[in-house]
Amino acid sequence: MNRVITIALAGNPNTGKTTIFNSMTGSHQKVGNYAGVTVEKREGRRKYKGYDFHIHDLPGVYSLTAYSMDEVVARDFIINEKPDVVIDVLDSTNIERNLYLCLQFQELNVPIVAALNLNDEAVSRGIQIDEKRLSEILRMPVIKTIGKNGAGVEALLDKAVEVFERKEKPDYEVSYGHELEGDIQVVIASLEKDGAFCARYPVRWCAVKLIEKDARAEELLESHAFADGVKAALKERVRRIEEHFGRDASTVVSEQRYGYIHGATAEAVTRRPVDKQTVTEKIDRVLMDRVLGFPLFLLILWLVFQTTFTLGAYPMGWIEMFFGGLSSVATAFIPEGILRSLVVDGVIAGVGGVSSFIPLIVLLFMFISILEDSGYMSRAAFIMDKFLHIFGLHGQSFLPMIVGVGCSVPAVMAARTLKNARDRIITVMVTPFMSCGAKLPVYVLLAGAFFPRYAGTVVLSMYVVGTLLALFSSLLFRKTVLRGESTPFVMELPPYRLPTVKGILWHVREKTFGYLKKAGLVLLPASMLIWAVTSFPKPALDVPKDVQMAQSYAGKIGKEMAPVLAPIGFDWKIGIAAITGFAAKEMVVSTMGVLYRVEAGPDRKSDSLREALRRDPAFSPLVAYVLMLFMLIVVPCFASLSVIYAEIGWRWLLFAVTYWTALAWLLCFIVFQTGRLLGF
Repeated sequence: MNRVITIALAGNPNTGKTTIFNSMTGSHQKVGNYAGVTVEKREGRRKYKGYDFHIHDLPGVYSLTAYSMDEVVARDFIINEKPDVVIDVLDSTNIERNLYLCLQFQELNVPIVAALNLNDEAVSRGIQIDEKRLSEILRMPVIKTIGKNGAGVEALLDKAVEVFERKEKPDYEVSYGHELEGDIQVVIASLEKDGAFCARYPVRWCAVKLIEKDARAEELLESHAFADGVKAALKERVRRIEEHFGRDASTVVSEQRYGYIHGATAEAVTRRPVDKQTVTEKIDRVLMDRVLGFPLFLLILWLVFQTTFTLGAYPMGWIEMFFGGLSSVATAFIPEGILRSLVVDGVIAGVGGVSSFIPLIVLLFMFISILEDSGYMSRAAFIMDKFLHIFGLHGQSFLPMIVGVGCSVPAVMAARTLKNARDRIITVMVTPFMSCGAKLPVYVLLAGAFFPRYAGTVVLSMYVVGTLLALFSSLLFRKTVLRGESTPFVMELPPYRLPTVKGILWHVREKTFGYLKKAGLVLLPASMLIWAVTSFPKPALDVPKDVQMAQSYAGKIGKEMAPVLAPIGFDWKIGIAAITGFAAKEMVVSTMGVLYRVEAGPDRKSDSLREALRRDPAFSPLVAYVLMLFMLIVVPCFASLSVIYAEIGWRWLLFAVTYWTALAWLLCFIVFQTGRLLGF
């Protein structure tokens, strides 16, 4: 039986940590060239040389002072789960900043192996790191790695085995200077009076964090048997430190950490001047220009959507032809009756309508992945920062909003990286305004049917409108229910990197398989349910299908909603389709596939859904645009709601649901009524 080694993979954001994780485990986790990709810990496994590695990919953090939720996740895992080895992934191009977190791991007195990642980039910048000398100074193993090609990963695993088998407590001998060390030792002595407390928590870490006035450490202190005595000693030490250094105690600790780091790097790191301007600097001179930056960002987005629709039109047509032929075959071979209706009008029409958008999903996420992995999305966040602050949003809120283009669930979770609770709540409530991948099929269907020449521009307008609604909603919240200033935005800009084919394929496969899984597990049974409520009860007499549908359960439900939906231009069929989108936005397309295929009759089974919509007198370009707008704004899917509840609680969730619903109806009412007055 293999021996189990539990590994915590940790490090600063954007150090290639998740790439190392994928190399170790073969997992297909999301990898992006911007901070905050991993917003919760992930686990992977690897059998290696008789050992069973359980590897946990923790969120990227800059420090173990738990200001944000991702820092809480990382720190609590190490303190409570006590992994056998912590592998700290360091960015070799910015070693001083990365070692700050490494020192805090040493304060926790956990076994550490350091991975000097991105070593190839460091060399190209003239940075040479003597890993053996650095290992001697830090008293822990240091291995050079290049995550994107797996170089050094097996050496990391070998060193982790060596550290695990050694079974010795680490002896780091970190010193923050004679003055501060004396105060730390006084606090340690007072903590050691309670042996049970010291068995639960690392005593040096507790002492340093208490001097830093860390809120979590102060909470832990309440469980100490002699808490009052510790507080008295701590108060005296903090007073002495601040009087002696003339600065806040937490600032003094940070300065002493960086002093130690400076001494270590001075001995182990050499830099030779590189005269030529880097590729990143050359590109940023254009893309980060104060005048050109924002227009270029919009141009890049427009090109993404225009290219997606131009290239995707051909495979979309092929898939529509395939399902049209499948429908004809099923009609020919299955005897007329309920079974044929279920298969043709329920299963094929519903799932086929959604499946035709797979090429667009693949293309869109491929382009977004390229932008993420290249490092451009971090630039976009900086470009948007000052603009976002006008509306009360934090610059880092842009990252969850961009993630929301893929799916609202990870986007909401990405808001954990925001340190201020008010910023986090606002970001969570406005992120669903971003057009996720599930909304894209609705946009494409309606834009392709009613705006065929300008489909890309119309769909892009949904993304623009969603962004504007997010901005104005955040401003409204900041001025009313969530008053207060947003915190400053500080974030590193990673160098531009050429995206790897493997990384892009991981992104696309993850999103496409997720879409197909939803089509099979959610949309298929949902399509069958929609078929049932539009087909029953069966009329006593042979009546036209439109009359039969009007008399069905769906028709009755739709007519009950008519007073609410008619002012925004929806008849009962459109209303039924829109309401099903509350469960999952793709269901709008599958529901329309069922409703309009049923209505089309057996002589038109090969018609596309877009053609069926154009024939319906209840539809028009104006109604189609209003429906897209409604799906953009209204309550997100059930999965998103459950995550939002977990992140901000039921009170804010109830407030958000009320706001989204009211805003969707009001804005659609204004657009529809104004459009009618103007003759659209």
